[in-house]
Amino acid sequence: MFKQLLAAALAGLSVCLSLIQPASGEEPVTIESRYADVNGVRLHYLAAGAGDPVVLLHGYAQNSHMWRPLIAELAKTHLVIAPDLRGFGESDKPDSGYDKKSMAQDIHALTTSLGISKVGVAGHDIGLMVAYAYAAQYPADVSRIALMDAFLPGVGDWTHVWLLRDLWHFHFYGKTPLALVDGRERIYFEHFWNDFAADPEHSVSEADRVFYAQAYGQPGAMKAGFEVFRAFEQDGKDFAEFAKTKLTMPMLVLSGEKAGGQFLIDQGRMVDDNVEGVLVIGSGHWLIDEAPG
Repeated sequence: MFKQLLAAALAGLSVCLSLIQPASGEEPVTIESRYADVNGVRLHYLAAGAGDPVVLLHGYAQNSHMWRPLIAELAKTHLVIAPDLRGFGESDKPDSGYDKKSMAQDIHALTTSLGISKVGVAGHDIGLMVAYAYAAQYPADVSRIALMDAFLPGVGDWTHVWLLRDLWHFHFYGKTPLALVDGRERIYFEHFWNDFAADPEHSVSEADRVFYAQAYGQPGAMKAGFEVFRAFEQDGKDFAEFAKTKLTMPMLVLSGEKAGGQFLIDQGRMVDDNVEGVLVIGSGHWLIDEAPG
């Protein structure tokens, strides 16, 4: 039995490592850390590869770092751009602009500054909201879009989505929450990394938890993070308006069986005429970490 368990563990490790290590004879992928001043904000972003451009947009409790294993894979055939959204990671943390419509305008300004006219856009969690807002505002500039496990505010019966069972954290912002979380960022984020995973033991890695807790411990970072939730009411209004005009580009929706489930797939079909929905069996919310294959 021990040998079987060990073999299974090593097989799983092999899958994860295949995403970050080059195959024999391949050159290692170089991921560059860059900055750009766009739309009144300084954005940090990761860049690698060449070819058809793909933009990867992270979610809450993480930043662009989450995409590094996938960047190494995609960069073999694509130019990959993975920014820290406004308020996150090494990007500026202004007081306002955290509605997803405005955050998408940041990213479009970034791609424009890089001379990119048409992209594939993928987003996870908060990032999928920004990805949808990007496609809705600039449909001619998006070749395809992927939405990964969360929900679209303002689309369908969105107030009953699975993640809203933990409604408290969507209203956890302001002076008192900031004081409570100050210096305890790791404790706060454990709720997300553990409770939104199918299995807390196979969720975001310990090394990444340390990395993200330090990143969100920067001055202004937690306040900025809270602002993405404060903006949901405005996002709902904006997205309800966007949804009146359905997208036509191919949309892939990936949703964790143990997290958002079918809901995001159904929402995708409300906003796009060309949707492929995939339920990631056995996975919770943290798809890149829980189901790297």
